[in-house]
Amino acid sequence: MRTARATVNRVLLGLVGLLLLGTGGSVLMGGLDLPARQHLDLPSGWPWTRPDGVLLPAADRTRFTDRGWWWPTVIAGLAVLVLLLLWWLLAQLRLRRLGTVLVDSGDGEGATVRGPALEAVLAAEAVAVDGVDRAAVVLTGRPTAPQVRALVVLAPHADPGTVVLRLADGAVTHARTATGLDALPTEVRLRAVRHRAERVS
Repeated sequence: MRTARATVNRVLLGLVGLLLLGTGGSVLMGGLDLPARQHLDLPSGWPWTRPDGVLLPAADRTRFTDRGWWWPTVIAGLAVLVLLLLWWLLAQLRLRRLGTVLVDSGDGEGATVRGPALEAVLAAEAVAVDGVDRAAVVLTGRPTAPQVRALVVLAPHADPGTVVLRLADGAVTHARTATGLDALPTEVRLRAVRHRAERVS
């Protein structure tokens, strides 16, 4: 699923890039008057061949403006395009969690561990560290090269430096050893616990 999504993203990015590159090159070529200077033999319907040319002639721009369906169709089409682009952008920004992690079992075959199970173990070990109030862990990256992103909520008495060291020496090291990975890059974000204010009478 992730491979298919990555392929679709690459194809879409490539098509958009080619479209922008072609349009920009065409406009630049016409703006610099390259067809006349270089005696380029362009097709007869080429939209931009000289600096004072336009991409769309007035007849094409105003052909349907007197029809009742024109403007609602244009607005609806642009709205759908904006929504699709926003959906695509949010899909790229969304954190992709690993479903499985490839474990070196030592027999050359390999094994897989469920990503959520490993996340739960890491979070449980993080909460067991003195000074940690709550923890949430997400695995990202590739099954053969996972990365850890952890959000750790610190108790009021916690020392941030000590907590990070204990996490690195404990939960992260245990996970790296258990999965047989050479490295397990980890990003830890620390937050102080927030207590609701209480009225004292």
